[in-house]
Amino acid sequence: MTNELTTTENTKPEVRKKYVLKKREAVKTDYKVNYEEDLNDAQLSAVQSKEGPILVIAGAGSGKTKTLTYRVARLIEDGINPENILLLTFTKKAASEMLSRATLVLDQRCEKVAGGTFHSFANIILRKYAAHLKLKNNFTILDKSDCEDIINHITGQLYPKKEKRFPKKGTIHEIYSKSVNKETPTKKIIQDEFPQFEHCEDKIIEIHKAYVIYKRENSVLDYDDLLLYLKLLLENNDNIRKTLSNQYKYIMVDEYQDTNTLQADIIKLLSSEHNNIMAVGDDAQSIYSFRGANYRNILDFPKMFKDTKIIKLEQNYRSTQNILKLTNTIISRAKESFSKTLFSNITSPVMPALICAKNTQMEADFICQRILELLDEDIPLSDICVLARNSRMSYSLEIELSKRAIPYQKFGGPKFMETAHVKDIVAHLRVILNPDDIISLNRILLLLKGVGASTVNSVIPVIKGQLNPDVKLLPSKKVDSIMPMLKTLDRLRHKIQTKSPAELTEEVISYYRPILKDKYDDFNKREKDLEHLQYLAGQYSNLEDFISDLALEPPDASVEGMYKRNSDDEALTISTIHSAKGLEWDTVFIIGAVDGRFPSAYSFNSEEEMDEELRLMYVATTRAKNNLYITYPVDMYDYSMQMVLSKPSRFLDNIADDILEYWDITEE
Repeated sequence: MTNELTTTENTKPEVRKKYVLKKREAVKTDYKVNYEEDLNDAQLSAVQSKEGPILVIAGAGSGKTKTLTYRVARLIEDGINPENILLLTFTKKAASEMLSRATLVLDQRCEKVAGGTFHSFANIILRKYAAHLKLKNNFTILDKSDCEDIINHITGQLYPKKEKRFPKKGTIHEIYSKSVNKETPTKKIIQDEFPQFEHCEDKIIEIHKAYVIYKRENSVLDYDDLLLYLKLLLENNDNIRKTLSNQYKYIMVDEYQDTNTLQADIIKLLSSEHNNIMAVGDDAQSIYSFRGANYRNILDFPKMFKDTKIIKLEQNYRSTQNILKLTNTIISRAKESFSKTLFSNITSPVMPALICAKNTQMEADFICQRILELLDEDIPLSDICVLARNSRMSYSLEIELSKRAIPYQKFGGPKFMETAHVKDIVAHLRVILNPDDIISLNRILLLLKGVGASTVNSVIPVIKGQLNPDVKLLPSKKVDSIMPMLKTLDRLRHKIQTKSPAELTEEVISYYRPILKDKYDDFNKREKDLEHLQYLAGQYSNLEDFISDLALEPPDASVEGMYKRNSDDEALTISTIHSAKGLEWDTVFIIGAVDGRFPSAYSFNSEEEMDEELRLMYVATTRAKNNLYITYPVDMYDYSMQMVLSKPSRFLDNIADDILEYWDITEE
């Protein structure tokens, strides 16, 4: 069977060449995967376990991804239909990587496995069953800044004269998000976590109610709504719950320690017909409670699912045994955990070191000097990382690195989807898809010359839900400004079925380009971001999936930032510990490990928070393969406590000399 592709040469348009492409057939083979040879005993046990609830406690660097990959292959090899397998991860990239690797292990059947994040899975299911929740299936997914803008708008309408100590829009959104993800009343969240705003509790709750109504009326959902509505769908529609549970007969959840209460409930409902659920995670790496993650989910998994089989992956393939001795000692001090002892066949005479410095300047000097020595030992700069409890703690080091011309990259910076010009284009695309999206309508109207807030308030009721309004109903003086935009969007709306997302994006960019040039002096740099957005659109076959993924899996860095450094240039990595989870380097420096900063003084009065700080130290130390240096200055002044912090982190107290070396450079 052949397909014909006709192309035109660039040099002579009249000359045409015809190429015949043979369709590539799937490779058929009798090759059997040798699980016994490829996996250790614990990994093999997890891969061969098929029915019932299974909890895999996967220690740092223990081959968790490999285990999940091989289990997918094994299930399919045993005759399970790939479409009956659901793999839930915390990033789309992780799911894609696992399924790609499973395909290499077995064959192309693995590509048919349902895989993705909780939110992307919820998005697919909700669009399919939207009518059961009285939702429109073309709903828009809001990002964080959109949510905050809506909250700000509602707050301004309900309480134009706010009290002096009234929470900002970001804080109000955080309160609501925690309320949903922890399945806890807003009032209790305020009392437990934001007691400074108890005096305006009633107003916050009233804004929350108005926020919920606003989203429903305008066919928009935030991240939390995706999970909330999925749970409601499963709880209130028994037939749908049974249908989905019977469709996904084998469920696997990665990073289970990072799930919140709502996600745990969804898993319970999805697996209700069979209980064939495998949760993979590490309680010792649960560090995201500030995002709503519930540490109890993984600890209580055996209680939630009767007769749970627990498998522990303890062989580490990343770090030397000397580093693991320290990490095991640190995590053994946790108040509550699954007991495990990581071990490694990687040996080295080098031991982890705790370095006492006179001040942050000396701390930075030491790190720079040691980095230069490591480069002489042929360790690439890209395989060295500096980790900090928070991003502010690396400022002195960054200055010193710049002085010595040591290139570095810092995790964070401008986010692609948070740049104004990208949000402008996405707002246009959202309105094409969903004319009810008031937030996006508001944004694109305000881009027009001569159009202000009062005009927008009079125009939106006329055009909401339609892009071809009665011109007589629009303000007469603003028709010439508004109509060209509405005609463009209405024309593109009628092309959704015939034009690709890349083509639609290109037309919106062409319309927007004069606005970009008028609004920004550096418009030529911003053009690169728009080109990249169009490139991303080219990866999709329909606009709905493209817009949804931009909200659910936003690209990280702006293209302007990506162009600043040649991709071949090596650079040191500076990162917060939270951002470094899941990554690894040959050499790791943990800076500012002074008691009061790490652990944070704010956690001193809470056993739960102190335990999470301990797990954070564990995550930091387990990123290192061969060299681990923990530094602390002895004269760090804390302005909030008005005292000098000088003791090393309590998590490193009383550790034997044969596990942790102690260096003092205060006199050097």
